Amino acid sequence: GMNAAVRAVVRMGIYVGAKVYFIYEGYQGMVDGGANIAEADWESVSSILQVGGTIIGSARCQAFRTREGRLKAACNLLQRGITNLCVIGGDGSLTGANLFRKEWSGLLEELARNGQIDKEAVQKYAYLNVVGMVGSIDNDFCGTDMTIGTDSALHRIIEVIDAIMTTAQSHQRTFVLEVMGRHCGYLALVSALACGADWVFLPESPPPPPPPPPPPPP
Repeated sequence: GMNAAVRAVVRMGIYVGAKVYFIYEGYQGMVDGGANIAEADWESVSSILQVGGTIIGSARCQAFRTREGRLKAACNLLQRGITNLCVIGGDGSLTGANLFRKEWSGLLEELARNGQIDKEAVQKYAYLNVVGMVGSIDNDFCGTDMTIGTDSALHRIIEVIDAIMTTAQSHQRTFVLEVMGRHCGYLALVSALACGADWVFLPESPPPPPPPPPPPPP
């Protein structure tokens, strides 16, 4: 899913005449700059549809949580004339992207005061456009048929269930499997239907509370 999204963004960007860059290792690569920000071409995304994970890497970045880190990231983008971002991620990544967009004009002004860019650059790159693509196995984003990563997660769950079915049947055992999803029961429900589970417990349909205890005898 994630590599398919990367491929689509790169090739569509090239098709419409844009210059497309990879930012390796997520926000950490944006803060560090250098070779972490590299131009992509048509061949860069060949033969990746069947590959799991992401070819451009991913990393948690404490530096991007600070204004100083976001200032470095903005400077690295401006050095390459980048003012459009496609971000694939969950709550943290997309919240960070939105904050970065809101602070963009202030970051440019600060870079100009520090002498790192000139006034013309402030005007030329005045706006940052952000496209967010939800990468979450939970499949809990409104208005989206399936978030990036959900199908891969479902595939792995079914593989695991198939692997333990022989043990369950041979030894007459009952297995209880817990899957991810937090407050969304999509993975639990669909994997239960696909594998013929006897019971499925969903966060959207919790069991009823136990009845109150009987009153004490008189």
